[in-house]
Amino acid sequence: MGNPLSMDLSSRPDNTAKPTGEGTDAIQCAQSRIALIAQTPKPPYYAVIFTSIRSSNDNNDNEATTKHAQDYSATADRMVALAAQAEGFLGVESARNEVGITVSYWSDLDAIKKWKNHTEHIIAQEKGKQGWYSAYTTRICRVERDYSL
Repeated sequence: MGNPLSMDLSSRPDNTAKPTGEGTDAIQCAQSRIALIAQTPKPPYYAVIFTSIRSSNDNNDNEATTKHAQDYSATADRMVALAAQAEGFLGVESARNEVGITVSYWSDLDAIKKWKNHTEHIIAQEKGKQGWYSAYTTRICRVERDYSL
């Protein structure tokens, strides 16, 4: 899955994603479904694990770097909002320090494939390959069991 959902929630004061996009309903839906720990249904369902290292472009303190970081953040917010509207999307969890890990949850493999091929998501994937990430790995897993506190 190239470049799925990736957000740096650590920089947000309430540690929740603040998606942007078209339509208040889409934003409210995304905000209500996106928290630090996703509320998923009873298994089985699927997880897409996206592990990434940001490029060194973000380590310089200049106007181009600021624009680069703002573009990344805006695109990440947009991807979360779009994914939240996608059929089969169940939730997302994300954290970033030196390594970013984003786990998105989906009802089935077909939903994951449709998200991977979403037009705006393809554009975001290309931006990730061209400059946002120096390395990334995507893993797709079937969740057989979960338990919580």
